Amino acid sequence: MAAPLPGVPPGAGRAEEPAGGSPRGTAGSPCPPPRPPGGDPPPSPPDRRKKKDDSILGIPSIPNPFPELCCSPFASVLSASLLPKATSRKKQVIKVYSEDDTSRALEVPSDITARDVCQLLILKNHYIDDHSWTLFEQLTQTGLGRAIEDHELVMEVQSNWVMEEENKLYFRKNYAKYEFFKNPLMFLSSSTYPEIHGFLHAKEQGKKSWKKLYFLLRRSGLYFSTKGTSKEPRHLQFFCEFSNSDMYMSLTGKKISGAPTNYGFCFKPNKSGGTRDLKQLCADDEQSRTCWMTAIRLLKYGMQLYQNYMQPYQGRSGCSPLNVTPMRSVSENSLVAMDFSGHKSRIIENPTEALSVAVEEGLAWRRRGCLRLNSHGSPIAMSNMAIHRSQSWFHHKISREEAQRLILQHGLVDGVFLVRDSQSNPKTFVLSLSHGLKIKHFQIVPLEDDGKLFYTLDDGHTRFTDLIQLVEFYQLNKGVLPCKLKHYCARIAL
Repeated sequence: MAAPLPGVPPGAGRAEEPAGGSPRGTAGSPCPPPRPPGGDPPPSPPDRRKKKDDSILGIPSIPNPFPELCCSPFASVLSASLLPKATSRKKQVIKVYSEDDTSRALEVPSDITARDVCQLLILKNHYIDDHSWTLFEQLTQTGLGRAIEDHELVMEVQSNWVMEEENKLYFRKNYAKYEFFKNPLMFLSSSTYPEIHGFLHAKEQGKKSWKKLYFLLRRSGLYFSTKGTSKEPRHLQFFCEFSNSDMYMSLTGKKISGAPTNYGFCFKPNKSGGTRDLKQLCADDEQSRTCWMTAIRLLKYGMQLYQNYMQPYQGRSGCSPLNVTPMRSVSENSLVAMDFSGHKSRIIENPTEALSVAVEEGLAWRRRGCLRLNSHGSPIAMSNMAIHRSQSWFHHKISREEAQRLILQHGLVDGVFLVRDSQSNPKTFVLSLSHGLKIKHFQIVPLEDDGKLFYTLDDGHTRFTDLIQLVEFYQLNKGVLPCKLKHYCARIAL
């Protein structure tokens, strides 16, 4: 007799059990009804079912490849221990704003970092990743803001927000993000480095008044001297520690806090209940504020900050971030500079000559394009078309203060610039440029010569047919400027 199939209850398909035996079966195979006393046996099932049951019982034994699945009929086939554990991360939606106040909602994991959010937006918008993108936290009600460090968790930052406040996350460039690793003495005062000390204005707790005190930075926190400029431990009083608080820059200057200068910064506890818990400070100039904030940032994050700085370059073996140059494609490497001006063509092997030829070729191409577009007018009419307005570095009708704010947001690195309309003279333009942690403004004056319009920065010694040509020239040459134009301020859109 063949053995029963795995999972088929013994006795299934039998009409009755031997006398004296106990009924067999399972919940799925009910016992046959008892024979009534003195009566006829119950009618047998139809022949069709009988043949079917006989054919099932006649199948040879098949080994069960999954014996662990054979369990009691009263239990579930798959136990909880056999089910895969849920590994999916909880996701949340965040809203990120750009400079023009357009926003984009992103569904992100709860453990996403600021660097990951920046990488996600770079990929979605097809931006160039030059390691200067940052996520910026702005507290609207208090007028404070800070650049979120790359390793910080975005959800933890948002968990410290008060529900009633309309705080925002901005996606923007910050060229000064890690610039102090390349040029430390530019950001840390050379007169006091490595020790950071000096005068700062501090707002007294519970009062509207400010007091000028002598502060000293220590690893354990920030202290001020109760006796002039004394550094003796008995004269030092504790002001603030950094581990459980974040440092913010004042974005509104004197408006909200009533500070004596526009160079304010403060410490906000992570679980702060409001402005009453802020430790507010104010420096005399931008260089002093940058020095203090950079030193405190280095003390708070330490080696983690350097790891954030090195992370984009870890994939390039043997490369130092101080001398990394952009990678060129195979097609670019196969290009050579050629000179076709003579009877015979020649390869230009001198890099300086090749660069000047490339610039001249580009300018000649632009002049030809201007003539084609201006076939029905004069060169002056062409200049009035304002082709510079399509450039990312040009900002139409913004004030001097707005220009300074934009440059400050992009970081006070040498060469950060923008071009704008002049408010004092409607026919001129202004080049706003960052150099030496200061923002300087240079007037671009239009000149007319033989019916042609030119633009100049140096009283006509160097003339340009349009603003695009002027900007490209000063990107290659310092000229009368304190430094070359390097990074332009742009209002990106998400």
